[in-house]
Amino acid sequence: MPDDSLEKIASEIIGCPLCKLSRNRKNAVPGEGQVSAKIIFVGEAPGKNEDEQGKPFVGAAGRILNIAMEKAGIKRSEVFITNAVKCRPPDNRAPEADELSSCRPYLERQISRISPKIICVLGGTAYSSILGGKSITADRGKLIRSKGQKYFLTVHPAAAIYNKSLRATLENDLFNLSKEIQRIENPDNQSILDYT
Repeated sequence: MPDDSLEKIASEIIGCPLCKLSRNRKNAVPGEGQVSAKIIFVGEAPGKNEDEQGKPFVGAAGRILNIAMEKAGIKRSEVFITNAVKCRPPDNRAPEADELSSCRPYLERQISRISPKIICVLGGTAYSSILGGKSITADRGKLIRSKGQKYFLTVHPAAAIYNKSLRATLENDLFNLSKEIQRIENPDNQSILDYT
């Protein structure tokens, strides 16, 4: 849709009645960030704080993500952050297949409008929903190309709330994501190409 805008998509999400999650939400959470974003972060679903504020990643997981981004030199103000589903599942359960499929066109439209260099997939639910992936633990840290789009895989920051060792994993992954963005933007800079 040539006249599609992030604002138009957001207003449709806010009024969306397509699945049962719409019945219990306080606020839908379309996502937030720049239309010029080079990176889109996609998590699983909004939690309690997100449902209350209508903004993505504003609770404990959001704080962990913010710290990891800051350490990697990625500015939150320059990316777009959203989720595979836009409304909070009851009791923070995993989104169900019909809920993911109902929200899928919104995510696809956001991706199409922004046209990011890389989509950073946060956690197993987003990985399985977006790419049909099986194990984020086995595949995290990898860069995947699918249908002309690059995806970078990492753990969900919420997992690092309970498993503190995953904070370093997330921080290291986002550091590598930052290097990958630099490599894409500066293909002639050999020092960037040589990172491990």
